[in-house]
Amino acid sequence: MSQKTESKPQQGGHRGKPAPVYGGGPPGGSKGGDRPRRRREPEEEIWVPKTILGQKVASGEISTLEEIIELGLRIQEAGIIKKLLPDLKSEVVDVGIIQKMTSNGQSTRFKAIVATGNENGYLGIGQGKSKQMRIAIEKATNAAYLNVNPIKLGCGSWECRCDQKHSVPFKVKGKGGSVTIEIIPAPRGLGLVAGGKIKRLLELAGLKDAWTTAKGSTPTMNSTSKAILDCLRQTFSQG
Repeated sequence: MSQKTESKPQQGGHRGKPAPVYGGGPPGGSKGGDRPRRRREPEEEIWVPKTILGQKVASGEISTLEEIIELGLRIQEAGIIKKLLPDLKSEVVDVGIIQKMTSNGQSTRFKAIVATGNENGYLGIGQGKSKQMRIAIEKATNAAYLNVNPIKLGCGSWECRCDQKHSVPFKVKGKGGSVTIEIIPAPRGLGLVAGGKIKRLLELAGLKDAWTTAKGSTPTMNSTSKAILDCLRQTFSQG
């Protein structure tokens, strides 16, 4: 008598098929191997000058920002500032939401304020608005580059009387909206006597020691930043 053998299916699989094996490779691995995917870094855009001033800066005919100001020329490209001052740093000072009622309903937009400086005598502040926060920050950064101004640093304190550039050369006072800010030169080693955001703006400008007094609605960074920039502009124009 012939004996019949019956094959039993393996547990966890279909009849006649082996059970699937899990954990064969690391999660997120590629098909070609176990190499992790490399993240692409954003490529820097090559600046192509579009104005006559930009062409002069790109060719090296104009090499400083002070020369542009003396000639009374208008800067219309952010690439000009990036070419002349490659060590500028940009920081987001404030981000807010603007809500407005329209005939189609409520519209929401973002407002960003960005400051740029090299912590050695240059500062610019810009504002941007858009429906997307990223675009608002990009617009504010571009406006900050276009508003970069030179600042004259020195030691105007009668207590110090050194020859180092650690403070303002004399007392300056600026106004922006309802905010009035006064910057008084201080001796070396004192530090910046100012609030958090105001202190950071002065650090970007290159100040290390100063007293400050502020009047008005200082939490409104739009007016406060304009008042600080108005103060620091006077060091170059009056000095």
